[in-house]
Amino acid sequence: MRLSHFETLRPVCPRCRRDHGADERLVVARILGEAHGQITAGIIHCPACGQEYPILDGLPLLVPDVRAYVEQALPMLLARRDLPDELESLLGDAAGPGSIMDGVRQHQSSYGWDHYAALDPAEAAPRPGDEAPGAVVRCLHAALGLLPQPLAGPVIEIGCGPGRTSFELAARTDGLVLGVDLNVPLLGLGGHALLHRRIRYPRRRIGLVYDRRDFAIDLPGADRVDFWVCDALALPFAGPTFNFVTALNLLDCLTAPLDGLAAMGAVLHAKGQAVLATPYDWSPAATPVEHWLGGHSQRGPHGGCAEPLLRRILGEPAAAGGLRLTAEAAEIPWQVRLHDRALMRYRSHVVALEKSIAP
Repeated sequence: MRLSHFETLRPVCPRCRRDHGADERLVVARILGEAHGQITAGIIHCPACGQEYPILDGLPLLVPDVRAYVEQALPMLLARRDLPDELESLLGDAAGPGSIMDGVRQHQSSYGWDHYAALDPAEAAPRPGDEAPGAVVRCLHAALGLLPQPLAGPVIEIGCGPGRTSFELAARTDGLVLGVDLNVPLLGLGGHALLHRRIRYPRRRIGLVYDRRDFAIDLPGADRVDFWVCDALALPFAGPTFNFVTALNLLDCLTAPLDGLAAMGAVLHAKGQAVLATPYDWSPAATPVEHWLGGHSQRGPHGGCAEPLLRRILGEPAAAGGLRLTAEAAEIPWQVRLHDRALMRYRSHVVALEKSIAP
């Protein structure tokens, strides 16, 4: 964690916000480790409620219920990152398909590949008919092309995953960029890049067979990027803090998408800009069906289509955190690599938004 980001963005206690609606400033209580100008281990404290938030491997865990989050994510938080490749492979075989380790490696492979494989000198050129890595970066560039005004910081990327798009945003502005996500194994890839200027992820060949990718990167603006573990529905900020918000392919992963839009609007300054993308790939495991934007109730006025429903919501800024639609692209290609012989293709709906001036 960069102390400069913490002091400039002034985060508040997410527990106090959730339980009491109070905006209590957090403080760095103890620094237990530092490297390359970052706090790698420490404790953040709320003087009001006494809640402590850990900083682990450079990532502060700023979530409303620390105990529940740590209980659920403990295997990922304490996972070894220094195992020799052969020993990691053996443990992966022993854990087997469907294990926590298998799920973590699959996610890191799919999203690590798309975010960073284009920078990997060992990555082979795509075969005829295959997609090149970097779809999420191409999606971001298409979204930024919809903006009527130049990009201005500070910037928050909600659901940043491994973080390549956060680095891309830093290259487009001279302000601070904050990437937030709840997925520690994915966010840790970006955190490792900040600390070591290297990307290290398991690239899946097939089944339980992975090849370790480990290569140096040099990304412009990386010194203005930081990554925090945060809940998109409980961002630790007292009010408008950012001039630009982005959330790529996140909306259909939230338990309450409308609350997600409201959270985006709440941290955005008046007249600030935002972009979001979604393929509307709804799943009841992520979003209860009653909160889906489309994808059901085909007897309704929109026939179950998501796009007109989102447009209607964004046409009523009070229902979407003050956000209003300014431009859109009907479909931008995005894909997720599963292994050498499998690729999931999506078409994301991309919208550019502006925060209305509060009455």
